[in-house]
Amino acid sequence: MIDLAETRHKLAERFTTPAARILAKTGVTPNMLTVMGFLVSIAAAVLIAKEYFLAGGLVILLAGAFDLLDGPLARATGKTTRFGAFLDSTLDRLSEAAVIGGILAYYTFFEKGTWEPLLAYGCFVGSVMVSYLRARAEGLGVKCEVGIFTRAERVVFMSAGLMFGQWFDLAISVMLGIITALAFVTVIQRLIHVRRLEKT
Repeated sequence: MIDLAETRHKLAERFTTPAARILAKTGVTPNMLTVMGFLVSIAAAVLIAKEYFLAGGLVILLAGAFDLLDGPLARATGKTTRFGAFLDSTLDRLSEAAVIGGILAYYTFFEKGTWEPLLAYGCFVGSVMVSYLRARAEGLGVKCEVGIFTRAERVVFMSAGLMFGQWFDLAISVMLGIITALAFVTVIQRLIHVRRLEKT
C-alpha cells in the first residue's frame, strides 16, 4: 500500500531542497518566508473578493511556494526552531481563513450564490479540523500525517478552482464541494488512524 505521507515528503524534497540551498545564500530567514506567504495569501483574498479569480488563483500558488520552502530553508540553514514551526502552523491557518474569507466576501459583495457561502464555511471547518487533528495527535505523541487531502492538495485545488472560475462560475462551487468532502474524509482517516494506534 502506498504511503501518501512519505510520497508527499519525497516529492516535496526533490523540488524544495535545491531551492532552499539557493535561498540559504541570500540571507532570507525561514520566518521571513512564512510571513511573506501569509501576506501573499491576504493579497490573494483581496483579488478574489474583487472577482479577479485567475490572478487570485495564481497568487495562491505563489503563497503555497513560500509555505513549501520555509521548512526546507530552516533545515538547510540550521535554523529549525519550535517557534518557527509554531508560527508556520499559525499563519497557515490564517492564510486559509483569509482566502476563504475572500471567497465569502465575493459572494456577499456581488450577491451571488446560495449554497456557496455554506460550502465555503464547510471548506474552512474541514481544513481546520484536518490540521487540528494532526496537531492534537502529535501533542499526545502520535504521528498523524495520514489522509488523502492535506494542505498541499487543498492549495492546488483551491488555485485550480479559482482559475477555472474566471470563465466558469460553477468551477468555484465544485472546488469548494470537493475540498469540503475530501477534507472531512481526511478527518475520518485521521480519527481511525489514532484509534488503531491506541489499540496496538
